[in-house]
Amino acid sequence: MAAAPLTPARAEEPTAETEPTEASSGKTVAPITETTPTPFQDTMTGDWGGRRTRLKDSGISLRADYVSETFAAVDGGVRRGTAYTQQIRAGMDFDMGKIAGWSGGLFHVTLNDRRGVGISSDYVGNRLPIQEAYGGQYVRLGEVSYEQNLLHDRLNLRLGYFAMGNDLGGMALGCNFVNAAFCAHPLSLSGDSGWYNYPNARWGAAIRYRPRADIALRTGIYQVNPNLGSEGNAFHPFAGGSTGVILPFEVEYDPGLRRDSAVLPGHYKVGVYYDTSRVARVGGSGKVTGRYGVYILADQMIVREGSGGRGLSVFGQFTANPEASAQITRWYAAGAVKTGTFRGRDADTLALGVVHAQLDPRLRRAHAETAGILDGYAALPAGETAIEMSYGFQARRWLSIRPDVQYIIEPGSFAFRSTHNALALGCQVRMQF
Repeated sequence: MAAAPLTPARAEEPTAETEPTEASSGKTVAPITETTPTPFQDTMTGDWGGRRTRLKDSGISLRADYVSETFAAVDGGVRRGTAYTQQIRAGMDFDMGKIAGWSGGLFHVTLNDRRGVGISSDYVGNRLPIQEAYGGQYVRLGEVSYEQNLLHDRLNLRLGYFAMGNDLGGMALGCNFVNAAFCAHPLSLSGDSGWYNYPNARWGAAIRYRPRADIALRTGIYQVNPNLGSEGNAFHPFAGGSTGVILPFEVEYDPGLRRDSAVLPGHYKVGVYYDTSRVARVGGSGKVTGRYGVYILADQMIVREGSGGRGLSVFGQFTANPEASAQITRWYAAGAVKTGTFRGRDADTLALGVVHAQLDPRLRRAHAETAGILDGYAALPAGETAIEMSYGFQARRWLSIRPDVQYIIEPGSFAFRSTHNALALGCQVRMQF
């Protein structure tokens, strides 16, 4: 699964700004108060008798987390059954200002391990992965990168081997869901081009600039190399097979960013990208040079309860890609997330969302002609829709438990078959070590 955050979510890394990537960006924690006894109470293993603090003071931060997603396909789909998948991620961040005197410099190393069975791939048979942490079930190098903050942290430069989605196209609010279609990037970005999301790393250079506190401009250049997605190249970042580069540009507006702002917080992103690769023409013969797309992502708190993080937020997503080179030509998503559910449950969340991925009509037409379908491509499903509702229970600062229900409409769309709508029930567990 290439669409996938840590989510989206590099909140554990000491960067000037955090961005979502799959399998991490859903972390929601209660605000730290003045009575907090240790900065590491949000990890299960604590401060290790002060060793963790001493390491951080010397410039070395250690991090590790675990995500598991257990689901049962109880109705519809290809067949019924239960599947469990997990991800364990570990890494180190080096503050080069403390270590070598390079003020604003940070060096990151991350390893990722995924194991288990996919409920979508093995039971439901749908395109929008019900389990966000499934895909690439092996140990791999997830990141080796260096970033430098300049101009009082207004400018951030990153260079190395890392996931493009760590910096672009993410929506952290989406990781209050489990389906990878919500957490944390639209799958049309990675499904229709050489865009790669965590844990799929590629060589690249990223630039982020904030002309003012509530506006961010992002761009860069990233390698497109399908061979790096194979298990055999999990620790071979210099493997051959590059087909081009992808060039993105994104503008983000963040109203209410400051803690003392009277404006309700939100995030609005508009982006475009161009992949220089030469690929097979969708639904026809010949080649196409260049794949591209546009996206609009937005989330906005519309109701705030008190002065903390309690409130109701809504979100929406739209992407568009050309029929000549895309599997998914249109992408629509919308939903709402309530943070703070009951008395004393300020960090719990209740989320409801719907996403629709439109299958390229050229693919439907080509399949109908090949299979000799009498009613033509109009007889085939036009796309897949996922509806999800979840409750995120923040049991500890380092532990969240998320019961989840998903209903998949037309799960056989991308396999060009008629499949009964599917119902999947499950639970996600996240732990920070």
